[in-house]
Amino acid sequence: MKNIDENNENIDSLVDMFSRTISYLRLSLTDRCNLRCVYCMPEDQKDGLKMLKHEELLSYEELLHIIELVVGMGMNKIRLTGGEPLVRKGVMGFISSLSKISGLDEIRLTTNGVLLHEKATGLYDAGIRKLNISLDTMRPERFKKITGFDLFDQVWKGIKTAGELGFDVKINVVAMKGVNDDEFVDFVRLALETPYQVRFIEFMPVGDDSTWKEASYITSSDLQKRIAVLGTLKALPGRRMDGPARVYSLTTDDGAQGKIGFISPISHHFCDTCNRLRLTSAGRLRACLLHDKEADLKALLRKGATDQELRGLIRRTILDKPKGHTLAEDQVNCSGQMSRIGG
Repeated sequence: MKNIDENNENIDSLVDMFSRTISYLRLSLTDRCNLRCVYCMPEDQKDGLKMLKHEELLSYEELLHIIELVVGMGMNKIRLTGGEPLVRKGVMGFISSLSKISGLDEIRLTTNGVLLHEKATGLYDAGIRKLNISLDTMRPERFKKITGFDLFDQVWKGIKTAGELGFDVKINVVAMKGVNDDEFVDFVRLALETPYQVRFIEFMPVGDDSTWKEASYITSSDLQKRIAVLGTLKALPGRRMDGPARVYSLTTDDGAQGKIGFISPISHHFCDTCNRLRLTSAGRLRACLLHDKEADLKALLRKGATDQELRGLIRRTILDKPKGHTLAEDQVNCSGQMSRIGG
């Protein structure tokens, strides 16, 4: 028998007010990170950046409880993000437990790659098969400028190790005019020479302290025009589990092929097909990255709420999911801290 709330709504339903089925939870394990990327945790603000205390994070037991609830409601995909998820103590054991949850079809991990070489084998053994690795430049000196640390070689070693172990690797590149736009063709060549899918992400104004400015913004359409010099782009059919990327095959005149993805939250937003909720590292449910409304799931859980009450809050968050954002019209920042929301 299905659970019914006071409004005679099925509280196990994952369908929102705009007929989108929410099947995907992005889970920020921590707001801590071992890099200070200019668009997320700028170096000149790090001393004033307040990190969550350990007790303010949801424990692994609490996280597993919540995930079992949402999987029981019908969600079947989890992405682990941060901050940098691999800096959280005990994360490997948590992932092993997560992979044992019946009905959870896919667990993905987004990482900056700093710890990937040493943890890749453990991640594979724990059940992870798909990695998104953030890499905005392939030039060591520029890497230090963007991230605040001279760790390019370490990240590149981690990427190569992941590829050798058989992970499905996607390279996420935040596209910034005047910062890394002279490397877009180099990244495309990487996709042609390796099995990695390279995905270009439009620079978004997220956070009160965002370094976003219009002069740094480049649309995916303009980016496609720049890389078309290498060959012919052909859109690939979308799949239900693909997420927000529009994926293309690129074929060069000599027959080389690679996959290129474009994530265009501003110029071609994907709100109409958005299928995700976010659970922030502070334990708050967020229905949209670019809308600040959140539901305090952690507070309810720690008050001793029943599973039915927790499912009710999840259901209300789904019903509150907005139709879309308005960044293209008003370019208003969401005020949340990106490292806490989950990248």
